[in-house]
Amino acid sequence: MSGQSLHDSAYVIDGLVVSRWGREVFEDMQRGGLTAANCTCSIWEGLRETMINLARWKQAFDEHADLIMQVRRTADIRTAKERGKVGIILGWQNTAGIEDRLDLLPLYKELGVSVIQLTYNTQNLVGAGCWEASDGGLSGFGREVIDAMNHLGILVDLSHVGPRTSSDAIAYSKRPCAYTHVAPRGAFDHPRNKTDEQLREIVDRGGFVGVATYPPFMKTGADTTVDDCMELFEYMIKVCGEENIGIGTDATQGHDDAYFDWLRRDKGYARRANPGRGRAPAVKGMETLADYGRLTQAMERRGWRESRIRRVLSENWLRFLAGIID
Repeated sequence: MSGQSLHDSAYVIDGLVVSRWGREVFEDMQRGGLTAANCTCSIWEGLRETMINLARWKQAFDEHADLIMQVRRTADIRTAKERGKVGIILGWQNTAGIEDRLDLLPLYKELGVSVIQLTYNTQNLVGAGCWEASDGGLSGFGREVIDAMNHLGILVDLSHVGPRTSSDAIAYSKRPCAYTHVAPRGAFDHPRNKTDEQLREIVDRGGFVGVATYPPFMKTGADTTVDDCMELFEYMIKVCGEENIGIGTDATQGHDDAYFDWLRRDKGYARRANPGRGRAPAVKGMETLADYGRLTQAMERRGWRESRIRRVLSENWLRFLAGIID
């Protein structure tokens, strides 16, 4: 089967997209053959701002119903493929949206939030982020949060979480956890990347790893090509196993420098936790979300068999998510 026909027939799932939401982005997602994605709707926002973001998503599902639909269970991903739409899995990159209220989690689950990252770079009530100087581990409140997420069927995401807090969460959670969008530190030494030991730790407990094709996390930086991304995927396959990884691009299409400045400051306004400056560069050849087909083509150029391509594009994600959110 040719690269484009394989891509067109396959499901394609992205473990993390945090782009500037609007019709242009939704059109590119559809053009790229994306079946479903974990789409960030809360990072630093508290209760009020998160609820406003969710209200905007509800409006978007109505206004752009020809392009997108909400995903609550994996059956919705299959429906999205059948209808030629992009399935939107609502997710958070922090627990700021619940503030200090565990009783808000069932409400958010009813609204369709299916993925929550415990911390975003810095310390919060749950634990430490990957940019903190010290990591005291998962708090008692954090254990209660995980208990509630396990009960409700919300995926525990540890991508931006500190190493000790992550290990505590992996050991404590009754359901497998995920790094939805990470790169390996063994390929490039970056504070946001995970060591081989951390990657094995999560998959050994039934967890999952979404591979971030995000140039700042790669040794090739702004010069990163789609073929460079293949080296990253193959590294992850060697460490985690072919059945335990998928795509997690961390795509940021449409955001400006001000947005990235907000992301990199603790709580969105305080100290600069991440020393980066300006917008992140895109992978050459994957400048927009319309370019997922080029990733499939690169997999074929590497000589990947069709079964591996389909697993990494979506089948692994589908199997894993079915055990969490269904």
